[in-house]
Amino acid sequence: MTIGDITPKKERKSRRSKHVVDDTAPLLPKRQDEDAGYDEFNGASFTGAVFNLSTTIVGAGIMALPATMKVLGLILGIAMIIFMAFLTDASIEFLLRFSRAGKTTSYGSLMGDAFGKYGRIFLQICVLVNNIGVLIVYMIIIGDVLSGTSSSGVHHAGVLEGWFGEHWWNGRTFVLIVTTLGIFSPLACFKRIDSLRFTSALSVALAVVFLVITVGIAIIKLISGTIMMPRLLPDVTDLTSFWRLFTVVPVLVTAYICHYNVHSIDNELEDSTQIKPVVRTALALCSTVYIMTSFFGFLLFGDSTLDDVLANFDTDLGIPYGSLLNDAVRVSYAAHLMLVFPIVFYPLRLNMDGLLFPSARPLALSNMRFAFTTVGLITLIFLGANFIPSIWDAFQFTGATAAVCLGFIFPAAVTLRDRHSIATKDKILAVFMIVLAVFSNVVAVYSDAYAMFKKNSVTEPTA
Repeated sequence: MTIGDITPKKERKSRRSKHVVDDTAPLLPKRQDEDAGYDEFNGASFTGAVFNLSTTIVGAGIMALPATMKVLGLILGIAMIIFMAFLTDASIEFLLRFSRAGKTTSYGSLMGDAFGKYGRIFLQICVLVNNIGVLIVYMIIIGDVLSGTSSSGVHHAGVLEGWFGEHWWNGRTFVLIVTTLGIFSPLACFKRIDSLRFTSALSVALAVVFLVITVGIAIIKLISGTIMMPRLLPDVTDLTSFWRLFTVVPVLVTAYICHYNVHSIDNELEDSTQIKPVVRTALALCSTVYIMTSFFGFLLFGDSTLDDVLANFDTDLGIPYGSLLNDAVRVSYAAHLMLVFPIVFYPLRLNMDGLLFPSARPLALSNMRFAFTTVGLITLIFLGANFIPSIWDAFQFTGATAAVCLGFIFPAAVTLRDRHSIATKDKILAVFMIVLAVFSNVVAVYSDAYAMFKKNSVTEPTA
């Protein structure tokens, strides 16, 4: 059954007439997920929706994808990227189909419809954990790129430090303050997600710039014979290396998480039947970027590929204008993350408000609540970025917990609950999603913990 089969024809033309929240349900109050107050808004375009969803998908997770090739090899790695794209499409289709059946207009309302008050609250908590963690990572990477970092014990100079030398005004804290006040705060003040369509388009373009430069460098080095074809298959020599294959799952899950923004984008589309092609177009675009970034990033650095491939561009590339290309890669990606920030922040603010004020009028209609929630969350993220040292521990945690719940476990659970009796063979796929998500992430957490314990046991005698 398709999305269009469930939505009445009179509701397809304009999102302004989509007022379909069931007022008789005590767990679905009139809240910020409704479109009240925007009668002058004529509806978001298909292109704008694709850019907004693509920007939600392509974040900092792309930097870890070349490292997944180092673990899986090119063939299995690319196959996993494609497989996760199809699985993500299926999970989003679950969300949209059951939202149409239950006449709900947000992810939280859908969980409330299926599991009651505590289902909605659990969903909102997962969005908070995932998005706050991701935004802190974004801000840390921006600080690392522009101002440098010494978290590994070795100082890596930032772009501004390399250009102008060490000064107080290009120090980490001051740069993050300027970025927060000058870029994040203004962009976070938009009350409609469609208002970010132009910054989203620029964000996607900057990700493509990063990709084009990486591809160009790899091709030049390949022609000159300074790099070799990397491994096609994983290097499995013992049980430990086998379990390590599963550590890439949280990274791949995080790379495709966009479910918390799908309803917001759907609500603003003029024609609700467009959401399915919007999702598939965005997933196809992002998968192409992911595959090319993974392939050429791994081709360029081979087994020296770091968990954050951006850190590899701190070295001499061994080609003409290598230093200039290094800076171009890092600056383009830092600018990309700056423009991704408001897209991820939008659902974070909605879910925080929904958690604190579940029965209040829509957030967009309360300037006081909107301002306090925005300022409070941005301050929390800023403090986290200045006091949390490791970004990849945060990625492993959010990917193995909140992200996997948002992306696969919750959509599958709603399908198995089947409150409106519309699931058929979907339940088989839903069970597969839950089993794969739980098993893979338990193994990933175990493998990471075991590797950390083994590393500590080796280093302790020499301390």
